Amino acid sequence: MPSPLFADRPAQPPEPGAVDALISQTSRLRGEVDAVRRDAAAHDDDPRLRWQRALCDLAMHQLDELSAQFGQLRDGAPAATQPAAHPADLPPEDDASVFDGAFTSDAGAAYGEAPVSTGSLLTRVGSAEWNLLTDEVSWSDELFQIFGRARERGPMSLDEMPTMVLPEDQPRLQAMVTDCLIDGKPIDGEFRIVRTDAAVRTVHMTGEPVLDADGCTASMWAVLRDVSELRRSERAVRESRDSLEQSRHVERTERRVAVELQEAVLPPWRGSLRFAHDGPAPLDVAGHYLPAASTDLIGGDWYDALTLPSGDALLTVGDLTGHGVAATSSMAMLLGALRGMAVAGIRPGALMGHLNQLLDSSGQPALGSAMCCRYDPVAQTLVWAQAGHPAPLLFRGGTGRPLRRPEGVLLGATPRVAYEETETRLRPGDVLVLHTDGLTRTPGAIGDEAGLVRLLALAPRFAEARDAQECLRSVLEEFGEEAREDDACLMVVRVGS
Repeated sequence: MPSPLFADRPAQPPEPGAVDALISQTSRLRGEVDAVRRDAAAHDDDPRLRWQRALCDLAMHQLDELSAQFGQLRDGAPAATQPAAHPADLPPEDDASVFDGAFTSDAGAAYGEAPVSTGSLLTRVGSAEWNLLTDEVSWSDELFQIFGRARERGPMSLDEMPTMVLPEDQPRLQAMVTDCLIDGKPIDGEFRIVRTDAAVRTVHMTGEPVLDADGCTASMWAVLRDVSELRRSERAVRESRDSLEQSRHVERTERRVAVELQEAVLPPWRGSLRFAHDGPAPLDVAGHYLPAASTDLIGGDWYDALTLPSGDALLTVGDLTGHGVAATSSMAMLLGALRGMAVAGIRPGALMGHLNQLLDSSGQPALGSAMCCRYDPVAQTLVWAQAGHPAPLLFRGGTGRPLRRPEGVLLGATPRVAYEETETRLRPGDVLVLHTDGLTRTPGAIGDEAGLVRLLALAPRFAEARDAQECLRSVLEEFGEEAREDDACLMVVRVGS
């Protein structure tokens, strides 16, 4: 049965443990091939075993490349679309005897015997020998296929071969052959050929001189392998790596810009801050931004608290769809407009309508939810409007409940829509929690009910808290460590006395 090492690859990437198993199998198979190679090297005077050793070297080289690609797959690097070692070219696991027949077949072809067509490694590996004493040249049938040369034209001499080599690679071939024939150096290098069908192929050549009894070079043998697909595969890997690195650089840059824009727009204060302090019931406010589980997802959530010229306090939270620079830039535009209109005295309902028109006509269309509250510290009333947003939660006397929501659709969903307002009277000691839906949304759950129940259950702790910051810490202890799918903003408002 064929080894699972060379089975068809699954549609999905294998698990790391499976890849490690493949690497181990490749290493074991390489050891078996190396044993065949050493046995052939012990009888190097036999031409057939000489070819066997050379092809073992090639197989080991391919197994090394396959192991390297498995390592890339395990480490998460992009892999080439075709395996470097071409699994169909390698023998079944635990059957090293296959090498003997395959290599002997190729060696026999080099000496004029009929080759065996196996559809294996031999279809892209050919052998040759040039006898310097008799000028006889022997080519295997596979070498004719690699060069695209008709069998009846016969093999090429060493002087003819450069005619098929690209001009810029001819000096490399000439140097390899000269070093082999004159200095007795082994051949190991690559060059590109132009076949008779005009196809350009990359050929890897290994070989050695054969010495006579006097130590003089009598002939030169070589094994040539068509590595065009492998080189294309390696280029694809390099290009994929370059593209991936460029993509990662762009993502890092975009995230940095998004973070800087978010930090520039959200309130600069941290901890509790008192608003509307001219009235009998000022507000103690604390806010916090909670990122998504993936810190790369910087969204369009915001929170804001602002003292208006009239002495009232503006409280707002919101959430725009999307992530990255587009979302944070849209959030900055919307929050800037909201602050300006609130300072100008526009009430929450009308303000929501203007924000809806602004988002609907924006060059970067998006949807958003928002809530805008205006607190009068003298009358101790909260007037608010919302656009598809969770209602504020009011905690009083150790219990909590959502406020009744006025009508209001998502920002950017439809033009020229009216937003209702509602009014709530607050008391000293009351705690309001304003948040975006990312806070209470549980991964995998339908709706936010479970998170809302958990949030309302914090009411007894809020009743004992000394300020808004202590209430905020209670919420963060309950929700802050969760692997949330979306970012969230939270603002806690405590009415003083």
